[in-house]
Amino acid sequence: MTLEVQGLGIAGLVRDVSFGIARGERVGLIGESGSGKSLTALSIMGLLPEELAASGSVKLEGRELLGAPERELSRLRGNDLSMVFQEPMTALNPAMRVGAQVAEPLRIHRDGRNHRAAAEELLDSVGLPGTSRAYPHQLSGGQRQRVVLAIALANDPKLLICDEPTTALDVTVQAQILELILDGVRERESALLFITHDLAVVASVCERVLVMLDGEIVESGTTRDVLTAPKHDYTKKLLAASDLEASR
Repeated sequence: MTLEVQGLGIAGLVRDVSFGIARGERVGLIGESGSGKSLTALSIMGLLPEELAASGSVKLEGRELLGAPERELSRLRGNDLSMVFQEPMTALNPAMRVGAQVAEPLRIHRDGRNHRAAAEELLDSVGLPGTSRAYPHQLSGGQRQRVVLAIALANDPKLLICDEPTTALDVTVQAQILELILDGVRERESALLFITHDLAVVASVCERVLVMLDGEIVESGTTRDVLTAPKHDYTKKLLAASDLEASR
């Protein structure tokens, strides 16, 4: 199992959350704003605010992450463990060319490579050839999210976490980003935790889904089973309000 979460609790905001993700598996974590989805992701990354203490266990390929020293977590982040956030401008340095930003995790975690050439290859792989010398403000929102994805995939992570990565994008660009995410994790056999409130996105990306309400997992199963025959009233409510239901 690539990721194993057992009994995760976060300051009463997340309670007794347990799930696992196998190598190459794509799992959706869905729920409304404030349900605890992003806190769960941040706890896995070791990026919770200091005032929010986490309990339980979070293991990446058997290595315990909760309570691990920051030095160890820093070696994992951007290497074995990567995350794509909702707003790319918060993840990018506005004063740094995008090619240098893509090359940075390669320089930090890998020696003996032509990092500049590798960064250009990564940008090309996400549909951004010839953009290495551009600054983030010179790119569109969709292009900036492609840069963030290139950074996240640079070191072939064992686990990629995507937290609402397409929410701010129009439908056409959203579909392109989702396809790039799928291609990226399939090529690398990375496990994927995809966080969203959009059931249609989950249906197109994920094999299994976890439904979160008020800090707890209230339903889980294959995407097909959960979205076609939901058992929990909250899941039924989400489905009824979704574009997925309207398209049936």
